[in-house]
Amino acid sequence: MSASRRKGTTDELGPDEPGRSENPGGPVGPDGADLLAALLDGMDAALCAFDADGVVTHWNREAERILGWSAAEAVGRQGFAGWAVREADAGEVETRLMAAMHASGRQVHEFALLTKDGGRVLVRTQSAAVPGPDGKPAGLYCAFSEVHAQIDLERSIALSEALFDDASWGVVLVDADLRPAVVNAHAARALGTGRTAVLGRPLGELLTQGVEELENALTHVLAEGAPPAPAEVWVGVRTPEGERRRCWRSGFLRLASPLAEEPVPLGVGWLFQDVTEAKQGEQEASLLRFRTNQVHRAARAAAECEDPAEAATVHLDFALAGFADHALVDRIAGGAAAESEAAVPLRLVRVAATPSGGPGPSALTGYAGLPVRYPEGHPALQCVARAGSVRAGAGSAAVEEAREWARARQWPQDTVHALCAVLRSRGRTLGVVTFLRGAGRTPFERSDATYAEDVAVRIAAALDLADLADAADPAGRGAGA
Repeated sequence: MSASRRKGTTDELGPDEPGRSENPGGPVGPDGADLLAALLDGMDAALCAFDADGVVTHWNREAERILGWSAAEAVGRQGFAGWAVREADAGEVETRLMAAMHASGRQVHEFALLTKDGGRVLVRTQSAAVPGPDGKPAGLYCAFSEVHAQIDLERSIALSEALFDDASWGVVLVDADLRPAVVNAHAARALGTGRTAVLGRPLGELLTQGVEELENALTHVLAEGAPPAPAEVWVGVRTPEGERRRCWRSGFLRLASPLAEEPVPLGVGWLFQDVTEAKQGEQEASLLRFRTNQVHRAARAAAECEDPAEAATVHLDFALAGFADHALVDRIAGGAAAESEAAVPLRLVRVAATPSGGPGPSALTGYAGLPVRYPEGHPALQCVARAGSVRAGAGSAAVEEAREWARARQWPQDTVHALCAVLRSRGRTLGVVTFLRGAGRTPFERSDATYAEDVAVRIAAALDLADLADAADPAGRGAGA
């Protein structure tokens, strides 16, 4: 073994030594010894090397960090006996290490090594032979790391594989350009595509709604880090059957390279779980509580009204909150219609309405008035004829077409959705109440019709009471409608 090899990786060749070439006219760079020393000291794993006689020839900085022995103290020693390994274990350790020179491939072992201060460290080693110029083993290298660090690495790898194979929630790695780089099976199913088909595609090609909110969250995480709590994002997923609206409870993690001195963003880890059914249940329960409270408050306020017709408008005003933009109450001209009566042309007279210029409290228009000029087939006339609720809407018509649709039905021009509920009391049809929504609201659903019918029962009872009061005192209110 030459003396130069026994100096370790911290020695440098002087300017006059043959290992360094002086070439003023050509490029100047590190020689082989300097490059080897830099590579060994820059490794994340501890590394030592032995010659064919078992003498330590190389010792890098990570080995010094783990065991505390410097390169000057380690290089040149015969094996680990007496300094890095207990005497009782030295024979077994040396035998297992040196066996790697005559084995094919790498050999993995676990040893308990001694630190300079007398402590013990359990390490996992990988050893392999180093061939000489003639192809015969000239020594061996031994890379080692603390067992707990190796186990942590294996756990991290196992966790990553489990997340992308068996996780019961969606996992997506998004690159710095906000495009999916890795997708697990659950996320691919949620996005309605395959695991490879989604890679590299903009989120706007996968989602119809919620793209801006999701991209803003990803951009924030890249710049500022993970948010303190999960976020619930409503999205519209493109599927062959059409758009599917879902609510995803999402968590975000910024991914940074562990190899850089300063954090370098690699992208964002996005984990999400579909909570659509739970959120819809919460929304329905909250809406039901609100509407129940409104009905209760309306009943208490209407009970304080001396005029039954005024009580009808109170029920109407309370029903509008959060439900519709406008409302109309139309009575059957000439009185109530019984189910047994023969079919006759229906005429409706406006009794109460909200201001047409914008949402506001409804007002009585009087019991004597001209009939409303509803065309044949109007939803209000259908509602009275069927004695049941009728829903109508302008659909996906353009703005001007929607306005013309509303004007043709004698409704405010901003109306896009309508719901008519029949007014029934004592087995007779008194009229119809119509609730109207603008373009900023969703169409009326079946649950909305149920609520409107509940309100209509109370309005009908108040109007029926007003008719009875008129019949008892015709001079007090004038002729009924």
